[in-house]
Amino acid sequence: MTHATSSSSSTTSDPAAEQPNLLRLAGLPYFVIAFVARLPFAMMVVGVLTVVVSARGSLSLGGLTSAAVGLGTACFGPLLGAAADRFGQRLVLLVLAIANGAMLLLFTLVVYGDAVDALVLLSAFGIGATAPQVAPMSRSRLVTIITDRMPESIRSRTISGTMAYESAADETVFVFGPFLVGILASALAPWAPLVGAAALTVLFVGAFALHPSGRVVSVRRGADGRAPSSTSELFDLRVLVVVLGILGVGIFFGTMLTSLTSFMADRGASEQAGLLYGVMGVGSAILALGVAWLPARFTLRARWLVFSGILLAGSLLLLVVDAPGTMMLALAIMGIGIGPTLVTQYSLGAARSPLGRSATVMTMLGSGVIVGQSLGAAVAGELAESLGTGAALLLPIAAAAIAFVAALVNWPLSATRPRVASV
Repeated sequence: MTHATSSSSSTTSDPAAEQPNLLRLAGLPYFVIAFVARLPFAMMVVGVLTVVVSARGSLSLGGLTSAAVGLGTACFGPLLGAAADRFGQRLVLLVLAIANGAMLLLFTLVVYGDAVDALVLLSAFGIGATAPQVAPMSRSRLVTIITDRMPESIRSRTISGTMAYESAADETVFVFGPFLVGILASALAPWAPLVGAAALTVLFVGAFALHPSGRVVSVRRGADGRAPSSTSELFDLRVLVVVLGILGVGIFFGTMLTSLTSFMADRGASEQAGLLYGVMGVGSAILALGVAWLPARFTLRARWLVFSGILLAGSLLLLVVDAPGTMMLALAIMGIGIGPTLVTQYSLGAARSPLGRSATVMTMLGSGVIVGQSLGAAVAGELAESLGTGAALLLPIAAAAIAFVAALVNWPLSATRPRVASV
């Protein structure tokens, strides 16, 4: 009798031990694999630029080639997300791992060969078109696990924390990726980063595809794999305003780094641009992680408006910067705004995804960042070269304004038909 009583109490005394935990549900190896699998994507744009400038001796062609990678991602990223929603991530990612690894090697051969510039641009487009969308797929995969397997009472905070981690992981990778490109290019050869990216793609994107979580399909999908929502719901204004806002963030990333490089080049220290940019990146990553601890009453629409406002305010200081010190101050303020803004946009995207189409929406948002980054870098580089640094520094302000205006448009939209209470 005593044994039965103690046995009963041992099974009921600690309900917290049975509380679903995302780390337990997905497994620690998942997060390690998903993190490393992002690296090739972060290495591609800079790696392409590096090898083109080295092999062809043209900075202009290098910029266009990087933009071609972004264009390929823009055209095919959302389609790949839709394919993952329809057929499952495993099949799509396995095909992409092989195709993208092959395209990276093919591009390297084309650049160093006698091919015309048009073929170089076409092969760069192919890199972007076949780029495995690991970050959006990871977000979709984790949101599906949270939505389908965790109690409703903890879903909202768990999704917010997950989006915070994912955004911090993205920013870490996009800082470390170019750094790794520089090391490989300097220590081995300009082509080494692309060959390394190809190897990482095949190995780690393949591992990400084969991870058991790759079989997770939302319970909202039918037996035939079809979603209960229509494709037209992807073009709902409440979804598109988030895409517009995140495009502004991507443009900000591209224009800020390029105009900062021009700013430091005017002072004979262009190699220090990355160090100054890190001031914004580190603060942004820390604040992005901190979003998970914000109170629920600080709603997503309010967060977007407040933090994009801080980003815009910090960018306005670019009108008066005259030394690296004042530039660091402006970057630090912008870092406070940019990370939380990005996390909030992804959280809204997750909340507003049509049923069964989360991978599609996440790839739409991920493509928005990459397209904005590539487009912004190309335009800022051209403007800095033709009109000077002052003109180029106006572009990050315009990009921050896009993110802020989108937040203003989102405010009344969030008050109608909210899918979760905090949007």
